[in-house]
Amino acid sequence: MSNKLVKSALDQAGSGTRSVWSGEQVKHPYRATQTPIVASAAYGYQDIDEWYDVALGAAPGFIYSRMSNPTVEILEAKICGLENAESAVAFSTGMAAISSVLYTFLSHGCRVVSTKDSYGGTNKVFEEFLPRMGVSVTLCETHSHEQIEAEIAKGCDVLYLETPTNPTLKIVDVKRLVAAAKKVGALVMADNTFATPLNQSPLALGVDIVIHSATKFLSGHADAMGGLVCGSEDLMAKVRHYREINGASLDPFSAYLIIRGMKTLALRIRQQQSSAQAIAQYLLTEPLVEAVNYPGLPSHPNHAIACEQMRGFGAMVSFVLAGGMDTVKILLPQLQYAHCAGNLGAVETIYGPARTTSHVENTLEERLALGISEGLVRISVGIEDTDDLIADLQQAFKRVRTLSRENTDSLSCCTK
Repeated sequence: MSNKLVKSALDQAGSGTRSVWSGEQVKHPYRATQTPIVASAAYGYQDIDEWYDVALGAAPGFIYSRMSNPTVEILEAKICGLENAESAVAFSTGMAAISSVLYTFLSHGCRVVSTKDSYGGTNKVFEEFLPRMGVSVTLCETHSHEQIEAEIAKGCDVLYLETPTNPTLKIVDVKRLVAAAKKVGALVMADNTFATPLNQSPLALGVDIVIHSATKFLSGHADAMGGLVCGSEDLMAKVRHYREINGASLDPFSAYLIIRGMKTLALRIRQQQSSAQAIAQYLLTEPLVEAVNYPGLPSHPNHAIACEQMRGFGAMVSFVLAGGMDTVKILLPQLQYAHCAGNLGAVETIYGPARTTSHVENTLEERLALGISEGLVRISVGIEDTDDLIADLQQAFKRVRTLSRENTDSLSCCTK
């Protein structure tokens, strides 16, 4: 069967099948069934004319791994299969992908419209680095589609969206905002890291460029860093050129690990988001929890939008603890089946407050201005048994109450 016929069949296949087979319809050396790690920095040619043609892109092949690499190329093909994109470009980290794609299309005098509820690193690019380039940035209230549309109408070169947002899990109506952006000729970019390609297809909703921190759910094992950008070949040619010259290329070993992780993406997400829904529902019953953020809850303010544009609600949950950071410091160390770490999307469950994870780069004042309280805790739900994760939370909350009573009794004795 030819590669073209295989690709045609894959276009009709389910996401689980595409996670495994997209980009893999190539003949590997030595008849290997798995993608090899090609660690060569350069590729040699005896025929100077052939070398020149490959260097110009007039013939297939590889010249130098900063520009392209056989292992990395298979990863790029795999994300294209999952996002139904024409082309993709891999980067060394998620932030390299985010910043590079913004720098590719923005220059002095351009204007960006986005929301306040973006990942902390992205927010720093908007607030600190783009203004140095003479790029105007307007960050709107995420829940106000009317405000975002009004700002777009004033003139906009790039509309940057993140949905669900990190860490407040807010949802924006992608189709509605794309329509506003297209009226003024703006390029629309969307960070699809939280949703993953299994739950959301931004290109099908009209977005031009989709971005992933491949370190997270795509890799799934917290052992590799990478970023991916995908879209039309015309747009990706510009992004690829920027990467070639600025050098934030993905190394082949990390590409191999991400490829390996992506093959189990469908299985992992199925378990993770099932547990996330159950955990979110449990947290609603916990007296020490003031608010729960999860788009799968009917009480979520944008639940209807999420139902319309997503196929699943993802594996991320956040909640706000009564007592703020004081309670966070007591609760998290009590958990038995969790890492307290600044990552997400792994097979293990991970907890962390925004001030040490998503918005560690921001000051307290900046976080509060973004609507992120000190009591907010983010959960990246892993693949453990659902009942065990809920029981773990229950015992941790019970321990918090016990410690609180002991502290109260101690204080009462001291004041008598």
